[in-house]
Amino acid sequence: MNVKFHQLLRDWSLPIAMGGGVMMYLLYTNIPLFDSTHNFVSSLLAVVQPGLIFAMLFVTFCKVRIKELKPSKWHLWLLAFQMFSFITLSLLIAFVPQMPVAVRVLLESAMMCLMCPTATAAAVITARLGGNSASLISYTMQINIAVALVAPLLLAFSHPIEGVSLASSFLLIMGKVFPLLLLPLLCAEAARRLLPRLHSLLVTKGRNLPFYLWLVALSLAIAMTSRAIAHSNLSLWVMAGIALVSLVCCVLQFAFGRFVGRRNGEVIAGGQSLGQKNTVFAIWFACTFLTPVTAIAGGFYSLWHNLVNTWQLYKHNHAR
Repeated sequence: MNVKFHQLLRDWSLPIAMGGGVMMYLLYTNIPLFDSTHNFVSSLLAVVQPGLIFAMLFVTFCKVRIKELKPSKWHLWLLAFQMFSFITLSLLIAFVPQMPVAVRVLLESAMMCLMCPTATAAAVITARLGGNSASLISYTMQINIAVALVAPLLLAFSHPIEGVSLASSFLLIMGKVFPLLLLPLLCAEAARRLLPRLHSLLVTKGRNLPFYLWLVALSLAIAMTSRAIAHSNLSLWVMAGIALVSLVCCVLQFAFGRFVGRRNGEVIAGGQSLGQKNTVFAIWFACTFLTPVTAIAGGFYSLWHNLVNTWQLYKHNHAR
């Protein structure tokens, strides 16, 4: 029974998490009893959401040894694609500040979808499709490091904090992004060396923990996305544009990742490395640093990449 329930939860995890997030927001904002708690809950979410992202990455990184994750040449092509896209769009936003709001929102949505690191759950999907999950985890580490180093610098240019110098803006953004993406890796390695029992427990008993953490984090992220939509003055056409932009980014990245991977005997790992994103991070990133309504791009991307994964798993299961 537990196995069947777990499988059912996995199969319907996306609609459950996203629907739960929307319902959570609607119920919370329409019950007068909670009106006085809005500021407190907003402050709490600002701590809880990055904490969940940290925990997901920490447990994922506990499962592998750093020395076993050797970079491959094809990783460089994917890194170059993501960094070039991110840098190009960031500089465009920075040097064309007077562009229409709608255009800026669409560019920010694309930028976020393209630079977002690989999802922690991508290794599970890769393994189920018969791909090299170790190679994917290696790329996950690399893209997290790259985003942690590059994002603060570019955001300091394209989204400077009002009244704060460029250097101070860079340090403030670095203080939020860098620990969230790199500290889990360092803590996982420290746990392996200093707390072997805890590390072993997480590896053997906590293999599904990132999945459950992801469900909670995604629900909270969608709730924040719902708030951004409710408080947005953008038209339905712009919202539809964001959905289209996220779809194009999703298809483009899966296609390019599989193209590069196919040339190096890693077609599945290549597609999942570039196409399956940590959308919880994307939504948090948008709400924290970009125009908040762009967070819905992360919600839409979550839908698109899960549809792609569903189709891939269906094809794989029926090809046997």
